Amino acid sequence: MRQSAAPRDSAPVCAALDEWLHAHPSLRTIATYSALPDEVDLRASLLRHPHIRWAFPRVCGDELQFHGGEHLSAGSFGILEPSADSPVIPTSEIDAFLCPGLAFSPDGSRLGRGRGFYDRLLAKIRPDALKIGICFPEQRVADTFPEPHDIPMDYVIS
Repeated sequence: MRQSAAPRDSAPVCAALDEWLHAHPSLRTIATYSALPDEVDLRASLLRHPHIRWAFPRVCGDELQFHGGEHLSAGSFGILEPSADSPVIPTSEIDAFLCPGLAFSPDGSRLGRGRGFYDRLLAKIRPDALKIGICFPEQRVADTFPEPHDIPMDYVIS
């Protein structure tokens, strides 16, 4: 799989996410992410669903902590994240987690960036919380060669 340097169009993936959200109206609090240049930018979908409480990750040591709030600034690794004083949203209140990745396989396996932030997080969430991989269609691959600590997604939207 080759990473493209040119920005890709996130609109088709956002449209697919919108359809998925409409099919899951019981979800009230959803963890999202601030996209890196090679990831699907979900801002358009978030704006179309103001009834959802969106939680953004903040890197705290080796863990992700989720916060509410709309004001994001560059944090760890240059990723936009909420300030430390923004309201914390406990993972126990999060109904679904939208997870970026470099690649996803048909069985829901996810290839991350190698630091393990999402795998550590997803290993501790409530059992009924949904894990949703978000990617561009070309990031769907036959196999990601998962390791024992990798947490599979329940759905992949591309």
